[in-house]
Amino acid sequence: MAACAGASLMASETIEIGDIGPVVFERSKRAKHLNISVRPYTGVRVAVPRGTSLKTAKGVICSHIGWIQNQLDKMKHLEIEYEAASKNAVKINRSEARRRLIQRLDQLSKRHGFTYNKVCIRNQKTRWGSCSAKNNISLNFKLVRLPQDLVDYVIMHELVHTRIKNHTKAFWMELNRLVGNAKTLNSRLKEYVIALHG
Repeated sequence: MAACAGASLMASETIEIGDIGPVVFERSKRAKHLNISVRPYTGVRVAVPRGTSLKTAKGVICSHIGWIQNQLDKMKHLEIEYEAASKNAVKINRSEARRRLIQRLDQLSKRHGFTYNKVCIRNQKTRWGSCSAKNNISLNFKLVRLPQDLVDYVIMHELVHTRIKNHTKAFWMELNRLVGNAKTLNSRLKEYVIALHG
């Protein structure tokens, strides 16, 4: 196992640690606490808040080796299942996906009194949607493979960001008012993270 010590962390650094392999440590201005994530295809990433040393971050990783190995095993199974399912998956018609997503965005924005600037339908590997400071909304065309309530959840999530640019309590309260069960939907959405790699 790699020693749990090291120099100060710059923006990003990948370090081999014991049996879990490469771990990406990334300095984060937003993170308030050290956060470990294990995702399909991307492996282990650690968001390191300001004021936390690389030595401390590596120490936390070393104390969670068992949990990380379990998560990596789960991700490997997800990758295998997804690749098997992808062989039989119907290829997404991007023009149709674009039409459907823009139509739904317009419907929900009008229904709930939101306005946005521009919309872009993209192929992304890490997120389902985003909203810029100028209220430009980006949606992942792979959304069309998700259940409709999750598609609507992602769209409403980004529409609420046109008014509240962060994930504070106020943001979640407003989103929950509109969708009814925001945290539950957010948890369900995480189960589809593997679909981002299709």
